[in-house]
Amino acid sequence: MEFLVRGAGRIPSPCCGKDMSVTGTRERKSKESSGETKIYNIRRLGCDQCGRIHHELPDFLVPYKRYKAECIESVLSNPSTHDVPADESTLFRWFKWFNNFVDYWANCLLSIVLRTKQDKVPLNLTSANSETALHRIGRLVGNATRWLERIVRPIVNLNLWVHTRSAFLSEDS
Repeated sequence: MEFLVRGAGRIPSPCCGKDMSVTGTRERKSKESSGETKIYNIRRLGCDQCGRIHHELPDFLVPYKRYKAECIESVLSNPSTHDVPADESTLFRWFKWFNNFVDYWANCLLSIVLRTKQDKVPLNLTSANSETALHRIGRLVGNATRWLERIVRPIVNLNLWVHTRSAFLSEDS
């Protein structure tokens, strides 16, 4: 089964803020918590100013990840009690990915809060204290369900998402 994903309005380019035009579509596969693979037809958008291509991902998809955000979030939140049908190497990569980027994401979100001049800026978010990475990020986006989506969306939309499509896991690579 294939689903068409389409935003309701004009989307500004994450790189320069100018308008984008639809240049086509592409298929994007995603695994559900049931193990079923679904195919989404997502739009390719070209920036009218700089010509860069962007893909319009729905909130439930994480860039460069093949499982839905809720699956990854479930594993990160409940490592011993999740029911996501993924092999151990996939779970290992998710934890490594999260732990490598959590401080960067916290700093990006803090920067976004400061840029938008929101009140109640949480302090000492990335300090090396006894809090886990999940607790630190929860202080910014909350720990209710869909917290991973609340991290991804603003960072991607401001073109701050770091490309993470590497298959290498060792430090020697």
